[in-house]
Amino acid sequence: MITIEELYNFYKNHPEISTDTRNISPNSLFFALKGDRFNGNYFAKEALEKGASFAICDEKTDSDSRIIIVENVLETLQKLAIHHRDTLKIPIIGITGTNGKTTTKELLQTILKTKYFVLATLGNLNNHIGVPLTLLSITNQHEIAIIEMGANHIGEIADLCTIAKPTHGIITNIGKAHLEGFGSTEGVIQAKRALYDYVIKNNGKLIVDSDNELLMKLSENADRFLYGEKFGNIVGKISINAPQISVLVEEKNTHIHTQLVGSYNLKNILAAIATGRLFNIDMDTIANALSFYQPQNNRSQLIKGKNNTIIMDAYNANPSSMIESLNNLQNISHNNKVIILGDMLELGTESINEHQKIVDKIKEMDLNQSILIGECFSKIQKPDSIQTFQSTADAILFLEKNPILKALILIKGSRGLKLENVLPYIEKA
Repeated sequence: MITIEELYNFYKNHPEISTDTRNISPNSLFFALKGDRFNGNYFAKEALEKGASFAICDEKTDSDSRIIIVENVLETLQKLAIHHRDTLKIPIIGITGTNGKTTTKELLQTILKTKYFVLATLGNLNNHIGVPLTLLSITNQHEIAIIEMGANHIGEIADLCTIAKPTHGIITNIGKAHLEGFGSTEGVIQAKRALYDYVIKNNGKLIVDSDNELLMKLSENADRFLYGEKFGNIVGKISINAPQISVLVEEKNTHIHTQLVGSYNLKNILAAIATGRLFNIDMDTIANALSFYQPQNNRSQLIKGKNNTIIMDAYNANPSSMIESLNNLQNISHNNKVIILGDMLELGTESINEHQKIVDKIKEMDLNQSILIGECFSKIQKPDSIQTFQSTADAILFLEKNPILKALILIKGSRGLKLENVLPYIEKA
């Protein structure tokens, strides 16, 4: 059986990693990962035929000498990533949180790349497979890496820390999400705090929201750099919310105009600014970089349709982010506000209760139209003024016959609802 040290020598000669035969990089190492619905071992021969130099497998499905057999492919990938991480001398910034971690990562990358050669997690490859793949993408040219860490069960962040070994840590916030896996809000806290615990134990530095009592308590024994609205190394507040936000930072009285929608993005912006300053990037450079950042992937996007203005924030949703989005909409001045909300998934036994809280919030708001989509929202007691549809497809049929005109529309829901499919029917209205 090959050792990790021996495999690392293969990796040094073939530093590209492939896991999908639909996207094989020439001269790469193909790792035959398994999933609930696939077994990569059966694709090893195809990977080699498409240009991979070697295939790492834990089942022998072909006699090709380029197939390297290991005990467990996933564990081998993770051990290889750890081995590579141990050769790196650069700062590794770990980011996790219930909401905002991907946006914070993107903003931070935008800032840091003005001075450094930066590698950041691609998309949302933030799990037990994505983190190793990201680490193995770091070359000797990179000067800083940003590793996003996601989890839906206790212990996952701790495991990811043992792989990535972050020198710096950011927890954006801790709220209600994935309660089905975590079991309770206490479970979420236990899982997320693992990033702080690792960085503190290894004498690293934390970047902490000074307005968040829980995060301040969890980091009280840490070497930390603070940001917030009231006090800290970086202090800032929303100056414009119309609906794209501008931020006023106390340092040099700096006004930063962004293309982000939602006052809830203030903390993501401040976290990125704080980290940029920690790495000696001047405030003028930071302000300029953030002004050009354009949100993508249905996260905090402002879309101008033919007749409607759309706040598109439907990459994902949980109780805390949903309330934040509704509060933000409430604070924007507009005479025709409409919401299209989808179910919040993975809430377990708390699902009905949390969806009821959203409906109760909607009843307090001054909205011209409210559309709720999904099985969970369909089960909730609600006034007749709130329209409910079992599926996104059903809602689309309604929108085709009943177009929304001259409105400010918030679209938010869990990824499984695919709310982006309603966009064509309200953009062209």
